[in-house]
Amino acid sequence: MKIIGMIPARGGSSRFHMKPLAQICGKPMLYWVWKHSKEVDCFEEVYVATDNEEIKAVAEGFGAKVIMTSPDCETATERLYEVSHVVDADLYVMVNGDEPLVMAEDIVKCIPASIPEDGFYVSNLMTDFSNPVEVVDPTNLKIVTNQDGICLFISRAPIPFPKGEMNYQYQKFVGVGAFTHGALEYYHNTPRGPVEKIEENDSFRFIENRKDCYYINAHCKSLSVDTPKDRVQVERYMLANNMTE
Repeated sequence: MKIIGMIPARGGSSRFHMKPLAQICGKPMLYWVWKHSKEVDCFEEVYVATDNEEIKAVAEGFGAKVIMTSPDCETATERLYEVSHVVDADLYVMVNGDEPLVMAEDIVKCIPASIPEDGFYVSNLMTDFSNPVEVVDPTNLKIVTNQDGICLFISRAPIPFPKGEMNYQYQKFVGVGAFTHGALEYYHNTPRGPVEKIEENDSFRFIENRKDCYYINAHCKSLSVDTPKDRVQVERYMLANNMTE
């Protein structure tokens, strides 16, 4: 399989303007995501996909290859779809630009051993919540799958609700996913459904239309940066765990 990595990086976040360039341990957050992605041996190449010239200049400054995408992309998956029409590959792995703690050994867990004969495959990573307070935080997406790892539902609310059993390990979304050409074409050509519009999560493009979307528990450390406060937490963690080299 020819596999490439792609890091979506837009500057116009409403909660954290120019978030990819936020400084963590003296380097832009985007650098750390790119560094860990470059350490994935099976990636033929890693690209930063952005619509911002300043982000492009910074990324090229630390050695990344950049693909400029349309400012009209509403989602990271739509940005990946554009990349798939510029770079040909069998599998496209998207590593969100706000996941600086996800390591190479975690990223590869979303990659299948082979692609199904119909050419359709979608997977994402999730991990266990380590702090019960995070479960009720609406910035953390909660994932529920069936016994085969196929996603049933995703919500910012705590799901499933512990009515009949309290002993349940909640899983949260990790911003790493793998897509084939066929999956990206399906995503692009299928309109957003009502649940996707409500929850604002790309996976519902597949879930609402009964297309298998796998979520794989990477059992990894994930602190996605949505706000300046998150940036401080990530920096503290990296310093405490000697992750600054």
